Amino acid sequence: MSFFWSHFGWLLVENDDLKPLGAGQPYAKDILRDKFYKRLERNGFWVLVVAVSWLLFFAGGFVSALIMGGQPAEAIQFGASLLVWGVFVRTVAVWHITWSINSITHLWGYRNYETDEDSRNNVFVGLISNGEGWHNNHHAHPRSARHGHRWWELDVTWLTIRMMMFLGLAKKVIGPPSNNNSRALIRTHEITVTPSE
Repeated sequence: MSFFWSHFGWLLVENDDLKPLGAGQPYAKDILRDKFYKRLERNGFWVLVVAVSWLLFFAGGFVSALIMGGQPAEAIQFGASLLVWGVFVRTVAVWHITWSINSITHLWGYRNYETDEDSRNNVFVGLISNGEGWHNNHHAHPRSARHGHRWWELDVTWLTIRMMMFLGLAKKVIGPPSNNNSRALIRTHEITVTPSE
């Protein structure tokens, strides 16, 4: 598999298996039971949500520029700037961060666990993705909500989930096994490069 394919090439191919609403059922049962998310998926309501968010970014910039004494042309420019940088550029950056988990973390990094594929923990991706770049840890314990297994593997997503647990907003959260005996922990931390096929 090439870097291009694993990064985002797979998105360019239509996959009929993923079309029905229930395709994610085995992986996200709780989300698909939620009335709000079901409505977003079934009725195309997500388009309205996206359009309103774009309008709010533009309007926020437009109004704040006017309040600060700007002219209407300056307000339009600032509103458009917030829309471009706050929505479009940010969204594309997040896409590439997300896709990097599927591409970069299967090529470069170190392994904490012996798994039957080439997953790696990548420090750069781990930091910019709030912990999702500890991909070898995820492959070793795929049901775990915690991806950072070493003290220095910062996992902001896990910290957020812990805060939600503390506030009573998240329950039945699965973590990695405490004894790590389901996968052999590798003691060396060599950075390796796996060439793409």
